[in-house]
Amino acid sequence: MSTYRDFTAPIGSRRATALRTVGTRERRSHLTAPRVPTVGIDIGGTKVMAGVVDADGNILEKLRTETPDKSKSPKVVEDTIAELVLDLSDRHDVHAVGIGAAGWVDADRNRVLFAPHLSWRNEPLRDRLASRLSVPVLVDNDANTAAWAEWRFGAGRGEDHLVMITLGTGIGGAILEDGQVKRGKYGVAGEFGHMQVVPGGHRCPCGNRGCWEQYSSGNALVREARELAAADSPVAYGIIEHVKGNIGDITGPMITELAREGDAMCIELLQDIGQWLGVGIANLAAALDPSCFVIGGGVSAADDLLIGPARDAFRRHLTGRGYRPEARIARAQLGPEAGMVGAADLARLVARRFRRAKRRRVERYERFERYTQSLRGTQETL
Repeated sequence: MSTYRDFTAPIGSRRATALRTVGTRERRSHLTAPRVPTVGIDIGGTKVMAGVVDADGNILEKLRTETPDKSKSPKVVEDTIAELVLDLSDRHDVHAVGIGAAGWVDADRNRVLFAPHLSWRNEPLRDRLASRLSVPVLVDNDANTAAWAEWRFGAGRGEDHLVMITLGTGIGGAILEDGQVKRGKYGVAGEFGHMQVVPGGHRCPCGNRGCWEQYSSGNALVREARELAAADSPVAYGIIEHVKGNIGDITGPMITELAREGDAMCIELLQDIGQWLGVGIANLAAALDPSCFVIGGGVSAADDLLIGPARDAFRRHLTGRGYRPEARIARAQLGPEAGMVGAADLARLVARRFRRAKRRRVERYERFERYTQSLRGTQETL
């Protein structure tokens, strides 16, 4: 009966049914993807990390090198990626390559539209690397690949609606619903760091003022610490003594370390960053209503020194608080390898193309061998 109705339904209705079927197939595809090793690449402003990852998210081998200077041509970075993949391919049977890039990637996951720390501007990265590596290549934003990894193997397992927030130099983000990364119409969804939270506030490199990442990121943390130290504030004496007066040596990891040792100013700075983080999360909850927020990136290493204040601020600023379910806020579990693992796992979804092509080549070779053997047999009988 249902099949008959689908056949006789109007064209628009049949098209909708087909689209629903395709959508379901895409959502479940990670469950049926070939269990073969793939390479994940994580490209940032300072490092390129490559690793062979199995179907369970385990890293079989990892390589790391410095990112070529951003003033160099895009080809230099592409050469670095190709060298790492070819090196790993010498020891592993690689079936696909996934790349998580710190930049805006188009909806087709081919071109890097803009990478602030690299010289990529509308760069057809996927096609160029695929032609060099002879395996399928997938390109995505690094926050998207990290969110996918946390959903598959980390803090977001079992969640249907997840938002990933990556706190590093700035703030990146990703949205994942029902097993699909939501990239938006043009591929650049999830740029949460550039939501305006303070009109007329601190200038952001993006060109606007008052962006969220100017108040809750590694850059914000370091800026506040250096300003207090430069003002020779009494509360900053601990960190001034730690860097021997060289204020430019103050870094985010140093602030976290001193906070863990009990430095009052560093604890207060992380609390401030955490409170701004909670405000932004509350805004995202109002817009997206996810079941879980996963906090990753280098700054998340501060753990409860940061995430504790974020949870408190989230509860204070959540719209409809007390009358609605609250999303869970969890620290990412996969650490700095999340983007690499997620890129490799997403690449596994396209690895079947390589496997089919390889199988067809083998079948053609076997047919050719049978044909030549039959010719030899015919000639021998003659």
